[in-house]
Amino acid sequence: MLISNPDSFNDQEDTFMAAKKEQDNRVLVNPKHNPKTAALLSIIPGFGQAYNKRFIKGAALFILFAAFVIAAIDFITTGLQGLVTLGEVPREDDSRVFLSNGILALILSTFFLAFYTLNIQDAFKDAKRIQLGWKVPNISEGFKNAWDTSFPYLLVGPGLILLIFVVIFPLLFMVFLAFTNYNLYNAPPRNILEWVGFENFVNLFAISEWRNTFINVLSWTLIWTFVATTLQIALALFLATIVNDPRIKFKKLIRTVFILPWAVPAFTTIIIFSALFNDNFGAINTAILQPIFGMSIPWLTDALWTRIAIIMIQVWLGFPFVYALFTGVLQSISADWYEAADIDGASRWQKFQNITFPHVMFATAPLLIMQYSFNFNNFNIIYLFNQGGPAVRGQTAGGSDILISWIYGLTFENQQFNMAAAISIILGLLVAGFAFFQFRRSRSFKEEGTF
Repeated sequence: MLISNPDSFNDQEDTFMAAKKEQDNRVLVNPKHNPKTAALLSIIPGFGQAYNKRFIKGAALFILFAAFVIAAIDFITTGLQGLVTLGEVPREDDSRVFLSNGILALILSTFFLAFYTLNIQDAFKDAKRIQLGWKVPNISEGFKNAWDTSFPYLLVGPGLILLIFVVIFPLLFMVFLAFTNYNLYNAPPRNILEWVGFENFVNLFAISEWRNTFINVLSWTLIWTFVATTLQIALALFLATIVNDPRIKFKKLIRTVFILPWAVPAFTTIIIFSALFNDNFGAINTAILQPIFGMSIPWLTDALWTRIAIIMIQVWLGFPFVYALFTGVLQSISADWYEAADIDGASRWQKFQNITFPHVMFATAPLLIMQYSFNFNNFNIIYLFNQGGPAVRGQTAGGSDILISWIYGLTFENQQFNMAAAISIILGLLVAGFAFFQFRRSRSFKEEGTF
């Protein structure tokens, strides 16, 4: 927003500085009431509030603090100790239990430290306000103020707790596993797990079998993500632009037909396509390629053809959603823009290049980025079509495995939990980095809040 009157802006700045100076020079009504003393007393939660004459609040904080210490101190101490040792007696101590309890102890310790810090800050701020003449509210006012302040946190709290134990706890468990030697030959409770530091990450790049597999799978994952997602977006944009043409009739029928693949459950479609692409009895070979071209393609036994088939299936599965998205955006573009372009003598390509495409990309960029992120971790189609196969000699992954399906195989088939966890961390960093980078570059992110 442009400033039409610089003098007005300077007056506002002077007013702000004067108010700030007046605030700094306010007379202390109760100079003997020391905020630092309140903060020091709050080393024992509740004592600082009692110093501020907020006795009920102080008593509640002290009871919560005492109850937490009595109930959880033993669990936290034992959990943190077990997190360091991961057990001591084979066949009796289960390292997985020690690891889980240690993570829970860390979470509880974090809650306690946050509570402890807020307790000290609360006592300090109340003492500061009392210095300036603030009167401690009575019981009814205190309860009303506490309810008004805490109500949003009461609503958010259950969801936050669920998020911590359903999402954060498993993620932390996976991260910690990446720094242990947990595999098929060292599985607890028969054995005690050990911390190995970054050894798993080093082995992933130092040992040739792991390195070659990781590079091949990562390369195919990037190719698969870019090609499959770009093709489905391009097909959706092409069809949406064609159907949006005013000369096209039966638009509702055509749009309904194009959205039908989205209405069918994806796993059902993938299993049907898996049968259609079967090398021996699949309809694509027996009913189309052999009678017409006299050839048969090894869709399931050759890695290249398996990858081509998977990309085609994903384009079929993925374009209806993007098509519906583009259709809604195209209908929001004003017809006046195209009329003005016709008056200027613009060609159809120029109108598409300068009106349609920029508008569609601006409105849908975040969702399109999500399409790339989704396909990067699209486990269903890889596993349901050919279980990541065919097998490749010298690799621990199949020819069509992407990172997420390779991790699944390492975890549930080979029980290489430590390596699977290490690869999962790398995978998470790649996805998060890609999404963050693309969001930062998108115009919809840069221009947020400018309208």
